[in-house]
Amino acid sequence: MLSALLFGLVIGLILGMVGGGGAVLAVPALVYAVGLDVHAATTASLAVVAAGAATGAIGQARRGAVCWTSAAWFAVAAAGGSILGTIANRAMGGAALLLLFSGVMLLAARATWQRAGSPACGVGGCPQARARVLLPAGLLVGALTGLVGVGGGFVVVPALAIGLSFGMREAMGTSMVIVAIVSLCGLFAHLAAGSHLDVPIAAAMGGAAVAGALLGPRFADRFSTRVLGQGFAVLVVLVALGVAGATVAGVSV
Repeated sequence: MLSALLFGLVIGLILGMVGGGGAVLAVPALVYAVGLDVHAATTASLAVVAAGAATGAIGQARRGAVCWTSAAWFAVAAAGGSILGTIANRAMGGAALLLLFSGVMLLAARATWQRAGSPACGVGGCPQARARVLLPAGLLVGALTGLVGVGGGFVVVPALAIGLSFGMREAMGTSMVIVAIVSLCGLFAHLAAGSHLDVPIAAAMGGAAVAGALLGPRFADRFSTRVLGQGFAVLVVLVALGVAGATVAGVSV
């Protein structure tokens, strides 16, 4: 339980400081530190991510940084995608899921590094919601969420900021809402499919993640966005390589 609290706090702090991406650490923490099997860890991770993202989303909404129409289109498609991802999750073995998750972590690290190293979008405001772009993007992120238990914020923020010309402030705010909704959809899909949710572990880690998400922005003011983002990207790469190495070597819980 102590491990769940500690890693939940770390995940929440990263979410609050970097604006997304901390969820990729949830599954490895639940598997290797807490001791859940990978399928149970995926389900619990969705509950933790939903709690942390919802906390961040409330704050972003109060600041007027959420583009609600775009978030709605994205979330509708993601709900369907999460069902497809859940079906694939239950069909795969634990080792295959961990190796796939390691690949997802490396993609997350790359996206985070690039976002940290590029100038923030200077133009603010919400662009016109384009369903033809938002629906397929939402379907993809939803499928990823159901499959490996991440909220997909590391994909959503660059997609909104670069692909759809959102201001960075609006991209991060809208992403928080999308991640919260997508994670909840993924969690419900897992539970409907018969997955087990370890409520005490999920509640402990989720509660700590909420606390971290509230504290994160205060710590973020002490560091530059570049330092935070690139430092987190390096951490994710190291964890991804560790998970892949342990899986190949046959280390399991």
